[in-house]
Amino acid sequence: MPHCVRTAMPKTSTTERHPQQALVVAYLNHLRTERRLSPQTEIHYARDCAVLLRLCETRLLGDLSPHDVRRFVAVLHGQGLSGRSIARSLSAWRGFYEYLARDHGFTHNPCAGMRPPRSARKLPHALSPDMANQLMQVKGEDFLALRDRALLELLYSSGLRLSELANLDVQDVDHSAHTVTVTGKGSKTRIVPVGRMALQALSAWLPQRDRVGEDNAALFVGSTGRRLGVRSIETRVALRAVQLGLPEKVHPHMLRHSFASHVLQSSGDLRAVQEMLGHASITSTQVYTHLDFQHLAKIYDAAHPRAKRKP
Repeated sequence: MPHCVRTAMPKTSTTERHPQQALVVAYLNHLRTERRLSPQTEIHYARDCAVLLRLCETRLLGDLSPHDVRRFVAVLHGQGLSGRSIARSLSAWRGFYEYLARDHGFTHNPCAGMRPPRSARKLPHALSPDMANQLMQVKGEDFLALRDRALLELLYSSGLRLSELANLDVQDVDHSAHTVTVTGKGSKTRIVPVGRMALQALSAWLPQRDRVGEDNAALFVGSTGRRLGVRSIETRVALRAVQLGLPEKVHPHMLRHSFASHVLQSSGDLRAVQEMLGHASITSTQVYTHLDFQHLAKIYDAAHPRAKRKP
């Protein structure tokens, strides 16, 4: 019986088997190299585009109509996605089609003018000034205590995003000017004031940091000298909150909300808060006016003689 020789089939890449996936890959490369978006933002866009391809099934991207996109929105809404999540997906899809029109000859954008379903707007949760102050009371002069106290003070002092804090280098802090240079969304830089207590905590931390991270530019490092990642920072913030007896789960973004709310309560300067937070639109900052109103409403209920309940 003659011996059969099995001929190996030529290997093909995922993008060769799925041309539409190749378009997504090209779009993500555009976001990374031309628009210089952060890796985390790129992950979100990749996820949203993957959802679009899944909803397309066997349909071609160029054949989709506004009716198809409305149906996709209805499907996502039926799966329990909030209006905010769907709005983010629509924004990613809209940008994807704008790229396809520019670089790949697509003639229409089926997502243009499409609006997500409305959902209840959740106000960001902020700590009270007393609770924020309690969180800063990290005891000890060891490596972890000095580092955690410094990163907590800086988060609350300057209202930084978690990713912004994790990416800080030692040289970004100007102790003489009392400022920190931050690289935010879209690789945009801004200069933010740093408070006295945060500067003191950083000054106490830097000698410890230099012992293990002298060959690393990172401001916050672990015991091995490597840059502290966002997950590690989240873990340390939550752990310190528990150790210091705070009655709720605390995450780094809560300190950003607390910073914005407390500065707005004290100054009333919405534009200044917008600039310090790095918001592109004042609309994003206006949510803190609602938090401020809640604070004033509580004072009113407690102090106004006509607001007090009868005993």
